[in-house]
Amino acid sequence: MTVEEHLLPSAEPVCLIDQNGVPHDHPSYRLPTKEALLDGYTQLIRGRRFNDQASALVRQGRLAVYPSSFGQEACQLAATMVLRDGDWLFPTYRDSVSIMSRGVDPIETLTLLRGDWHSGYDPYEHKVAPQATPLATQLPHAVGVAHAARLKGEDTVVMALVGDGGTSEGDFHEALNFAAVFQAPVVFFIQNNEYAISVPLARQSAAPSLAHKGIGYGIPGERADGNDLAGLLAVLGQAVKKARAGEGPQLIEAHTYRVQAHTNADDASRYRQDDEVTPWLDRDPIERLTTYLEQQGWLDDDVRATAEAGAVEVAAQLRDGLMPEPEVDPADLFAHLYAAETQQLQQQAAFLRDELAREEA
Repeated sequence: MTVEEHLLPSAEPVCLIDQNGVPHDHPSYRLPTKEALLDGYTQLIRGRRFNDQASALVRQGRLAVYPSSFGQEACQLAATMVLRDGDWLFPTYRDSVSIMSRGVDPIETLTLLRGDWHSGYDPYEHKVAPQATPLATQLPHAVGVAHAARLKGEDTVVMALVGDGGTSEGDFHEALNFAAVFQAPVVFFIQNNEYAISVPLARQSAAPSLAHKGIGYGIPGERADGNDLAGLLAVLGQAVKKARAGEGPQLIEAHTYRVQAHTNADDASRYRQDDEVTPWLDRDPIERLTTYLEQQGWLDDDVRATAEAGAVEVAAQLRDGLMPEPEVDPADLFAHLYAAETQQLQQQAAFLRDELAREEA
C-alpha cells in the first residue's frame, strides 16, 4: 500500500449493522462484543431521554438554549465509549450527551446552556474540556493537550469533536496541520449532520468527503455510518488504538443527520422540506440496534428495564435540578477573573456592594 492509499478513507461509510438491523461483514472491522452493544443500547436510551427532557426544559423556560443531538446519539456515545478514563474529550455545543456519558453530572452538563456559568463542571476531574460555542476553537486546544501528553510520555489520547460546519473554519485546518507535524495522539471526529445551521454540506465543501480533508495534511481518514453504533465503535476504537500506539492523528467522519432544528431558536422549515428529513427517521440509531439485539435474542426484559430506569432517572435529575430558580450572588461577577483581584475590580465590587446596601435600606 502506498502512502497515498494509506491516507484514503473508504469509498463508502463503514456500516456493520444496517438500518434494518442486519449485520454485515467488513474486511477491516469486526462487530463489537455482545457486552459492548448492550451497554451501548442502555446508554442510547438514556441519551435520547436526556435530549427529550432538555428540549422540554427549553420550552418551559428553564434552559436558555439547547442544541439537540436527537438522532445523533450513536456518535455521541461511541466517541466516549472507546476512551479510557485518562483520555480527554473536547466537545462542541451539541455534545451534551457525550459530556454526560463521561460521568459529568447531568445538571452540571447543562449549566452552560442554562446561562449560569461559562462551564458547570471541573474539566480536570472528568477530562472533559468546556463546551465550545464558537466553531472549531476547541480543536487547537485539543491538539495542544495531546502534544503535551506525548512530550510527557503519557499514553493519553484526545477525542476532538467537530461538526461539518466547523471544518470550514481556520481553526480546523490549523489543528490538523499542527497535529500531523507533531504526530499528536488526537482523533478528530467529524459529525457530519449535513447542515451548518441553514447551510447544507454542498455549500461548504466540494471534497469527495470530509474525511478526505486529512490527505493534504498527511492524516489518514475514515468514514462511518453515523447512525450505526457498532460501526462507530469499531472505526473509532481502531483510530484511538492507532493514536495511542504512536501512529499520529486520525480523522473520522460520521455520516448522520440533524433530525431536529439547529436549536430551539431555529426554524428549519425555512431551508429544508419534511420529505428530506423523513428517510432519516427510518435510520434511527436506537431502532436499528434494538432490531439487531432482538434478532440475536440478547434484548431481554431485564436489559430493557435497566435502560428505561436509567432514562427515567436522568430525566428526573434534570427536572428536579433545573426547575428551581438559581441563587445568584452579585459578588460572583468579580470572582474567577484574576488570581489576585485588581484595584479596579475591588473598586467596582465596592461600588456594587454600596448600591445593593442602599437598595435594601
